[in-house]
Amino acid sequence: MTLTNIDKARYRRRLNQVFISSGVALAALSLLLSQILIALFPDASGSHFHWNALGVLVAAAIVGFCLSHYRHHSYLAEVLYVWELKRSLNKITRKMRKIEAAAKQGNINAMQALQFSYAGSRQLWQLDDNIIIMEELALKQAELEGLAEKYQVTLNIADYQESMLSEF
Repeated sequence: MTLTNIDKARYRRRLNQVFISSGVALAALSLLLSQILIALFPDASGSHFHWNALGVLVAAAIVGFCLSHYRHHSYLAEVLYVWELKRSLNKITRKMRKIEAAAKQGNINAMQALQFSYAGSRQLWQLDDNIIIMEELALKQAELEGLAEKYQVTLNIADYQESMLSEF
């Protein structure tokens, strides 16, 4: 994955629209499907829990399918980019202890992964207005730059590949 600059205002607007429309669609479909099931299969005891639950599950499947089907639509480009960025950063975070230890030993792939993680985290936090721990990130970045200088490694975000994580 490569980091690209995206318009923060457009991303936030479209993300909110996706969340709101998904929620409205889920609620409307759940009610509609539940009412159809209850009308088709009435229960003499008056308990329709299973039909309501089935309506919610089917509605969730429909909304999930629609999001999956249209995820590559140009309208969702920024939202999909951030989702993919979060997925990539999560893969690195799960192996962070091993990656940091390997970077201190001079492993180039570990340093590249850290460089991508720090740059991606910085971009993600700025998009989400979560700048509270940016100073901590700057300290980690400085430490990484010191390691790169010590081991004479040139770090480039574009050189990072997810396959580098397989050794950790």
